[in-house]
Amino acid sequence: MEYAAFTETGGSISLTLMSAHHETGEFVDSDFQSAQQNGYAAAATGAPAGKLNRPPTREELEALVGEKQIKLAELKRAQEELERERAGLEELRRRQMEFQTGREEMLHHLTRGIGLLEEAELTARRDAEQMARVLTEFREAVTKVQGINEQLWNQENYSVELTRATTIIENARMEWNAARLRLPILTGVSAAPAEPAEAKAGASLLAATDLLQLCKIGLALTWPLVLLGCAIFVVLLLRR
Repeated sequence: MEYAAFTETGGSISLTLMSAHHETGEFVDSDFQSAQQNGYAAAATGAPAGKLNRPPTREELEALVGEKQIKLAELKRAQEELERERAGLEELRRRQMEFQTGREEMLHHLTRGIGLLEEAELTARRDAEQMARVLTEFREAVTKVQGINEQLWNQENYSVELTRATTIIENARMEWNAARLRLPILTGVSAAPAEPAEAKAGASLLAATDLLQLCKIGLALTWPLVLLGCAIFVVLLLRR
């Protein structure tokens, strides 16, 4: 026969199964002994013997469902927070790309503009200096031409004064012609290129022509192609 002995050490209970010799013919109930041992083990672990292998109750399931819902709510809040952070980072990246693109674009435009304006400034300054020189030459030439006084000519100095006056006039003409080549403003030509006369004539002709006349012109230009197409169509029909 087996029997149990309990020993309490530091708040825990230890179970010791002890056996004894039974006399021959003594009845031993093995089911009772196994149930008794399970009860002893449950008592040793601190849990009721009937609740070790049973299914969860409704209250326990509701408690578990509540815990899972709380965890899902926390995960949802964390997901929403991550979505907000991601949207903020996307907006920050878009603004940074816009800043970099705008800076490169403006640097390109401004650098190109500086180069064009510097070149235009040099050209304008050169033209202004050239105009100032031409203006000085013109004023000197005007003074020389106006200084010719025919009333002071007489028979003795007529030939000499005439030669001198002719030389002054020729020098003034040379300066005028040279200035006209260097300064287009003296010829009355604008800086913008003039439109070709053929383009102007064509535009005026189209503007003055109505729709019926345009159709007639188009038919007159395309009737050989239409006739050729009809001839090819007839040849194909005859071959069939």
